[in-house]
Amino acid sequence: MNKNDTLNHSLHPPNRILMGPGPSDVPKNILTALSQPTVGHLDPFYLKAMDELQSMLRRVFQTQNELTFAVSGTGSAGMETAVVNLVEPGDSVLICVNGVFGNRMADVATRAGAIVNTITKPWGQVFTTAELKDAIAKYTPKVVGIVMAETSTGASQPIPEIAEAVHNAGGLLIVDAVTSLGGMNVDVDRWGIDVIYSGTQKCLSCPPGLAPISFSPAAVASVEQRKTKVASWYLDVSMIANYWGENRAYHHTAPINMTYALHEALRIILEEGLDNCFTRHTLNHLALKTGLETLGFTYAADPDHQLPMLNAVTIPNAVNDAQMRSALLKQYNIEIGGGLGELKGQVWRIGIMGYSAKQENVLGLLQALEQLFLDQQLIGDLGNACEAANAVYISTASA
Repeated sequence: MNKNDTLNHSLHPPNRILMGPGPSDVPKNILTALSQPTVGHLDPFYLKAMDELQSMLRRVFQTQNELTFAVSGTGSAGMETAVVNLVEPGDSVLICVNGVFGNRMADVATRAGAIVNTITKPWGQVFTTAELKDAIAKYTPKVVGIVMAETSTGASQPIPEIAEAVHNAGGLLIVDAVTSLGGMNVDVDRWGIDVIYSGTQKCLSCPPGLAPISFSPAAVASVEQRKTKVASWYLDVSMIANYWGENRAYHHTAPINMTYALHEALRIILEEGLDNCFTRHTLNHLALKTGLETLGFTYAADPDHQLPMLNAVTIPNAVNDAQMRSALLKQYNIEIGGGLGELKGQVWRIGIMGYSAKQENVLGLLQALEQLFLDQQLIGDLGNACEAANAVYISTASA
């Protein structure tokens, strides 16, 4: 193909079944919302859409926080927003590291000029309140950062008691909910989270491009009391708040159509109901887990702390990681993710997030894996994995 041929055709992406660590499948009505006419970022229609989006975000975060909005950027922009607004040069910060994204938060805090200390756990394990209390007593941090849903390991970190420990010591808590929001209970006000951020491309089933975030009154007060300017002009919430608030002061040109898409994504979740959404993710996780175990897979995360929407499973010794994932994509159009960091080449990360968290995807993946395992003589017959998963669905339906 020469350069002129490239210029003479439009893009036609394949229609994949997205079961990796994100993005997840995007339903047609969200794609339709994305394709609606673009208006100005101060148009009355758009300002009304912003207000509605804020209201729905508060319901999904389960918070009354006034400063709740969507950062123009991906989940990593949400992380930077949280950190650079709370942290000033020389501040003591404690970051909990048990996977890739804890390490990333520590890196961001270091770049913001903080004195960063870390507490670590083996990948797949979670932190106890006692461990956090000991570290807080040792380092007396202004800010503690922790990942609720560690996408690299599939580990689910309990938050409420840790939040209490942080507050009892006079600190502020940042929580990474990029993978958890919309797929499991995230109760910002009841748990006492000071800053929480997420992304659109996981359990919200929206294209990547916005980062929902919420600041508690205590976090807002901390920002207002800063002695130095926020290191990032673009992510300075004191200015962004004037755009999302009543003043509507121009800060940057917002991604109009992405706001439409997130608006529709939140509407869909609230129409289903948060509890129903959480139950759906858990049911599909249990069915998938039961089916995978018949094929010899085990989970990388602590058995008592496994995420419903992100299944990090250890690859059986006889399975070629890259070859099998490539076969899933080429032969069955199914995308799953490989391992990151310490777990690269050792685990698969299988996402059942948002619109992707449904029975047909779970059974489709298990059926494809069974056939590929049979083709490579890794199993002797077909049907056991799907039968095991179906038994979970049947028992739940009859309960």
